[in-house]
Amino acid sequence: MKKEEVPQDIGNLSNKNMKELVYATDENGNYTTALSTGWEPKTIALSNSIEEIKERVAIAKEQIKRGKSSPIFYFMELNRMDISTLSSYVGMWQWRVKRHFKPKVFAGLSDKILQKYAETFAISIAELRNFKTD
Repeated sequence: MKKEEVPQDIGNLSNKNMKELVYATDENGNYTTALSTGWEPKTIALSNSIEEIKERVAIAKEQIKRGKSSPIFYFMELNRMDISTLSSYVGMWQWRVKRHFKPKVFAGLSDKILQKYAETFAISIAELRNFKTD
């Protein structure tokens, strides 16, 4: 894209008086940098994905409320992780992490295991153990 064609649409960045650094070509065809306030398709895509994340967090919270899942599942969703990512962070097999989503299994986890999750989610063991959905 040419430098003078860099999108300057109204978006999340323009609302905060920020600009994104992008690459464009100058009049000689050489790559250079330019500032953009936003690009409507990108803004729409980001908004959609943020809404989807909010929905997933709400579903996770509801599952905890109904006793179907543990707080580990909620914090995984809140931190925009999947099972693969979370298992890598805590250094456990994916099947073990999935097992820890079960409330009965979660209730029996040691402080050592809970500490791994707490560090990953940047919370305390107490916050993880005593999570309330209200």
